[in-house]
Amino acid sequence: MGKKIRVGVAGYGTIGQRLADGVAMQGDMELVGIADLAPTLSIRALAENDMIGANNVKYNLYLVDGADKSAFDAQGIPVAGTFEDLIKSVDIMLDSAPGGVGAKNKVLYEKLGVKAIFQGGEKNSVADVFFHGYANYEKGVNANYLKLTSCNTTGLIRTVDALDRAIGIEKVAITIIRRVADPGDYHRGLTNALQMEKAPTHQAVDLMTIMPHVDATGILVHTPVTHGHIITVLATAKDGKKITKEQALEVFQKHPRIRVVSIDEGFKGNASFFKYARDLGHRRGDMYEIGLWEDSIVESGNDIMYAINIPQESVTIPETIDGIRAAMGMQLTREEGTTETNKYLGIGKFKK
Repeated sequence: MGKKIRVGVAGYGTIGQRLADGVAMQGDMELVGIADLAPTLSIRALAENDMIGANNVKYNLYLVDGADKSAFDAQGIPVAGTFEDLIKSVDIMLDSAPGGVGAKNKVLYEKLGVKAIFQGGEKNSVADVFFHGYANYEKGVNANYLKLTSCNTTGLIRTVDALDRAIGIEKVAITIIRRVADPGDYHRGLTNALQMEKAPTHQAVDLMTIMPHVDATGILVHTPVTHGHIITVLATAKDGKKITKEQALEVFQKHPRIRVVSIDEGFKGNASFFKYARDLGHRRGDMYEIGLWEDSIVESGNDIMYAINIPQESVTIPETIDGIRAAMGMQLTREEGTTETNKYLGIGKFKK
């Protein structure tokens, strides 16, 4: 194996924790360090574990501008250096800072000549390519700045892209039943209500940005839950072709990042996936695959309808790792890149 790609992670929050773990699990990458502003509970927990993360990798912590080092010292949390020190030591940064902060960080990345991948909270203009590992991997090859799709869009595109490559899709209509906050978040308040958003939801618009040949629209409803989103999709094939349930099921069952399940098995809803991931022993109860209910696949005239579960905290991690592979030119095709990512993350093992 050649020289490992050196990777840094900016922001050790919900996504940053999982990005750091994902990189640490890659045999051809090196996690140089993580950067953050304050000794959050996540960082305190990491320190209590002697800064050991996934794959028994030692995580080095760097502080961004504005951080109070004395607050870390008071907690006995070791600090390896500054944010600039980290950037200077890597080939590519994964930026999972709060929305808007990534755009400011980009100034530093450009100044120091380092590539970067931004998460869905940033505006598309921050990057050269709006990226998805399966739908447009090749567009990201050797690009300097990529931006990932949101969690819902990431999972949605996996299914639409799979159908499109096998059958050819002309349009989709989606309904998103969206969790209102991540587990542990309090900023949304305590609610007992559903909230509508104006149509079309951004996930449909983003899908068309990635897959411009597909006409997409959608509705989104916020729900007072935390463990996962559910999306229903109505897909129409090109040229009026009929999509049968058998065809769709065969396509979905072949995809490494789609876990086909049924209600009779016990997968009654979003919480079932979270519990199953915990029972599998997955770190933080994460699941990289989306869930797709076989029971939900129904024919509507020539169209096909189905429902998927999106594990919002972890679903974008594989596509971000794909982004590293593309941007650094490690693998030049979607087949090669996604296969390597899947191998190291253990994705699709249940299909064997």
